[in-house]
Amino acid sequence: MTVAQQYEVDTAPLNIDLEQRVVAFTAQHPWIESPSKKVLRKPLERESLESGRATSIVRFQPESYFPEHTHPLGEEILVLEGVFSDETGDYPAGTYLRNPPGSKHQPHSKEGCTLFVKLDHFDPLDIEPIRVQTREAEFQPGIGNLQVLGLHSFQGEHTALVKWPAGEVFQRHTHVGGEEIFVLEGCFEDEQGVYPKGTWLRNPHMSVHHPFVKEETLILVKVGHL
Repeated sequence: MTVAQQYEVDTAPLNIDLEQRVVAFTAQHPWIESPSKKVLRKPLERESLESGRATSIVRFQPESYFPEHTHPLGEEILVLEGVFSDETGDYPAGTYLRNPPGSKHQPHSKEGCTLFVKLDHFDPLDIEPIRVQTREAEFQPGIGNLQVLGLHSFQGEHTALVKWPAGEVFQRHTHVGGEEIFVLEGCFEDEQGVYPKGTWLRNPHMSVHHPFVKEETLILVKVGHL
């Protein structure tokens, strides 16, 4: 493959058809340079190269920064490792952030960090900034033996962390408005496959599955947004 052909692959729209199921084993994906050479990315869905709807794993190397930029339709972040920073503060691993439509910042990291990031997918009326340190928050009882930490709700969209005890089986259910999952710890499963730590899944509107786990598992879940 020529350099020009590789560039076309690396910059083409990616997994942007929201009616399609997507499974990405991100541990197997290569890191790709961003416009800031010390900030690397693993794109999961992408409308265009540097604008529009996107979902990525992002790594800031130590003493790195990204140029100031605006989020036309918002930015959502979960800090996976290290400490993420911008003009509003320093956010250690476990922090969940939402920057509303029209917000802007110049992010950086002194020690380095890894993030799960979603860009430009907010409802324009969803304007509340959110900062939650999930490792200090109290989970609530969910269905069965699940424990749930709600992070964000707006109209029909809901985002939460869900803890699954070993051996838990959830009821077979339909995803009205779709479902998106990022596996943070353990291993998530359903009748279609096995999804270890770092797997990103997007199940479209009205899809159905019967999930379960064999070991303790923690997932980030977003529903009703597709």
